[in-house]
Amino acid sequence: MRRTLVDGVPYLPRHGPYVPRHRAKPGAWARTLAWLRLLALATAAVASGIAAGLQLSDEGPPDLATASSSESTSALTPGTVPGRSPYVEPSATVALGPASPIAVEIPSIGVRSELSLLGLDESGAIEAPRDFDVAGWFSRGPQPGQPGPAVIAGHVDSRDGPAVFYRLHELAAGDEVIVHRADATAIRFTVTDAESYPKDTFPTESVYGPVQGPELRLITCGGEFDTSRRQYRENVVVYAVAAPPRVH
Repeated sequence: MRRTLVDGVPYLPRHGPYVPRHRAKPGAWARTLAWLRLLALATAAVASGIAAGLQLSDEGPPDLATASSSESTSALTPGTVPGRSPYVEPSATVALGPASPIAVEIPSIGVRSELSLLGLDESGAIEAPRDFDVAGWFSRGPQPGQPGPAVIAGHVDSRDGPAVFYRLHELAAGDEVIVHRADATAIRFTVTDAESYPKDTFPTESVYGPVQGPELRLITCGGEFDTSRRQYRENVVVYAVAAPPRVH
């Protein structure tokens, strides 16, 4: 079993020894991103996914009228946190036209991830991504760049080690989140707040409720791990708003 190091110290998961079944080894970021864009453009009308079983919260989102799909996994957030690398400024515009998101970058915490498609599970709660190293976009909500709160979720860890959103709780106001889209555009979001909520008091209205412009919500698990229920007691929610284009 792989033993992940965090700040030079072996990571000791709270779940016990376990190797996730669906672990992808991403290739070079530029090559992967280009391939994703070609694939997304060729299959823009197709929504697909795989059902799984972990709730991000005990309360599901409201019934949002958008595209549907499904995909998920169990025990939010493990995997190898990629290192931070230089980033070339993309074109970013507020209130972009429709285009599915295909990847997300969070430079301040070293996140670079493809995006899977997430739907709702049988209980009406948002699904969790199937791959611990890959974040997912809630496809029944707004697309990033369009008016409304787009939602991206990811795991914090697994029994094997840290996952894609392991460091999400470190984000603070002013940090940047970049979402790449299938039409080869990218939009920058600026973090405005980060909060942790007990799962039984998840702020559904704040996360999924209507807003005037393009906004983003990043969600993962947090707090203590409940061994009896096999899940974390809290959710970490990061709020962000679309940033205006940079003037060079």
